[in-house]
Amino acid sequence: MYRLLALVVAVLLVTPHASLAKKFTRCGLAKELKKHGIKDLRNWVCLAESESGLNSNVVGSVNRDGSLDNGIFQINNRYWCKNGRKGGDCNIKCEDLKNDNIADDIGCAKKIYKRHGFNAWYGWRSKCQSGLPDLSKCRI
Repeated sequence: MYRLLALVVAVLLVTPHASLAKKFTRCGLAKELKKHGIKDLRNWVCLAESESGLNSNVVGSVNRDGSLDNGIFQINNRYWCKNGRKGGDCNIKCEDLKNDNIADDIGCAKKIYKRHGFNAWYGWRSKCQSGLPDLSKCRI
């Protein structure tokens, strides 16, 4: 009986958090990016695909320096966001990068891009320079 109760409580605790995440499609992300003024959609979709698999709640493995990458664009908590409070160069909480509202993720990623270009992301360097996704069938 107690095991069943513990299982139900565990599921209830996890479920609200799971519903805050979103797995985008290529076309769905392209539409969202366009709404936020992104023009080079193929590079941005490739970036998100290579960094997070288009999943808004991904937290990467611990980096060599102990930092973590967060959200659909894998934004680093050492420089760009802070855990538990607003901070970093984007002045956002890292937790806000791990939900289905990616407006703040896009804003921060635009800032990173403005300073460093796509080369700021290892995933883009390793996967997107050799070819970009086809978005021609997307209704954007």
